Amino acid sequence: LRLYLADEMKEVLDLLRGLCETFAVRAFREADTLLPGYTHLQRAQPVTFGHHWLAYFEMFSRDIERMKDTLGRTRRSPLGSGALAGTPYPLDREMVARELGFDAIMRNSLDGVSDRDFALEFLFNASVIMTHLSRLSEELVIWSSQEFRFVTLSDGFCTGSSIMPQKKNPDVPELLRGKTGRVNGNLMALLTTMKALSLAYNKDMQEDKEPVFDSLDTIKGSLAIAIEMVRSLKINPERAKMALKEGFVNATDLADYLAKKGMPFRHAHEIAGKAVALPEEKKVGLEELPLAELRGLSQMIGEDIFEALSMTKSLSSRKATGGPAPENVIAESELAMKRLDELWPRSK
Repeated sequence: LRLYLADEMKEVLDLLRGLCETFAVRAFREADTLLPGYTHLQRAQPVTFGHHWLAYFEMFSRDIERMKDTLGRTRRSPLGSGALAGTPYPLDREMVARELGFDAIMRNSLDGVSDRDFALEFLFNASVIMTHLSRLSEELVIWSSQEFRFVTLSDGFCTGSSIMPQKKNPDVPELLRGKTGRVNGNLMALLTTMKALSLAYNKDMQEDKEPVFDSLDTIKGSLAIAIEMVRSLKINPERAKMALKEGFVNATDLADYLAKKGMPFRHAHEIAGKAVALPEEKKVGLEELPLAELRGLSQMIGEDIFEALSMTKSLSSRKATGGPAPENVIAESELAMKRLDELWPRSK
């Protein structure tokens, strides 16, 4: 099982790299394409599609780190452990391990026979990968809905309805989301099997194969599909801009503007909250209000408020490392490709 799983994990790592590459490429291309950022699924502050893709790059790059770490522990040879008490024969265990492609040996014969941590670690890693894919899928389901329309999924990842001809259902991301429960269940199955086993071997351990094999098949297929789904989707920047305007996501920038002029942030926050009510009634953006109305809230507001309320200005001002400023996103997407080469070089 160790040798098989070690080879299969390399394939999983190749797929994870491919997905991370896809996010990095899209991030570079869409570094300045505006998108509302959300908290509680409520419009919060402006970001970009590029910044959002890089968040997923970070998530899946951590999956690479975890899987690599597990791969190292998987490639330890138990051969020579015997039934539990080692072997009386003059066996060079290190030489045998090297010949078979292991990196090291298990240092205790009881542990060599009893250990299934490598399988549990793999299943945990698989569960986290599927959780990340599920979160991505959920956002794509939401973003592609008629209520959002931020993206359009390729027809190959959707189906129609047998009754309602106007429907374009996001079947593939929904299926990816659903597969997460299956892989989580496999982890719980083996954890439960191993929870009360005394050392060394018990027949219960035969139950390690099915969860591992099933999870491998599931995550390999899911990652391959996710790569093509993300690569082929089309964004609707005009719809995203409209959502930014309707959501008053630059209200925090008004509070920051007043705070920089010396007003306590608590008071600035209160004024910004009142300001949002004005364009809400008129169905316009905060930045479209007349200066006189804004000054009615505070005499500290001047002509420069309109630059502060600009979506592009809001983005460009957030230049701290990890922020959504387009120049940051471009630099981070370029760095992401270099980090990938260090994490898991492309297979030849």
